[in-house]
Amino acid sequence: DAHLPASAGIATNSSNIVVSRLADATHRPELCCNMHFFHPVLVMDLCEVVRGPQTSDETVRRALTWSRRMGRTAIVVEREIDGFIVNRILGAASREAFALLADEVATVEDIDTATRTGLNWPMGPFELSDFSGLDTVLGVRRDRMQREHQPGDEATVAILERLVASGRLGRKSGRGFYDYSEDPPAPLPLPD
Repeated sequence: DAHLPASAGIATNSSNIVVSRLADATHRPELCCNMHFFHPVLVMDLCEVVRGPQTSDETVRRALTWSRRMGRTAIVVEREIDGFIVNRILGAASREAFALLADEVATVEDIDTATRTGLNWPMGPFELSDFSGLDTVLGVRRDRMQREHQPGDEATVAILERLVASGRLGRKSGRGFYDYSEDPPAPLPLPD
């Protein structure tokens, strides 16, 4: 508070830190909100503006205006909820994809192909996990599993733990669900 003008809004981009935690650390809770941009920021268009319990209408309006000035499509999440909108929907789909893989219903490649072509996603759930970093995805999945356990969480975490323990972190290490030294990337078997 001491380092900002009195009218300055305070926002976090985190999808794991809800705005009420930020608001609790300041004397201006009405000026706090989440502005959740998606990775990669220069490519993804959406900004989720999340209203906290004390966020003012004016703060939401300012966040929407600022997001739109940056050329983003901005939407309002009317109350804080873990994961907001997109990550909750993606998390549910991802848990199901991991459960299908764990139950040997389909391969990584076929699940990714099905979601890309059948749902018109730009990346399948395993390609997206590799892109995000499997260690990062594992941390998020463990955290969410502890807070609100859902069917499929154990399968997701178990598969990710095996990959991360074997040094397969996704694109950043060159290997994850896919081998990125190949062009196009080749699917890899899961480690034991």
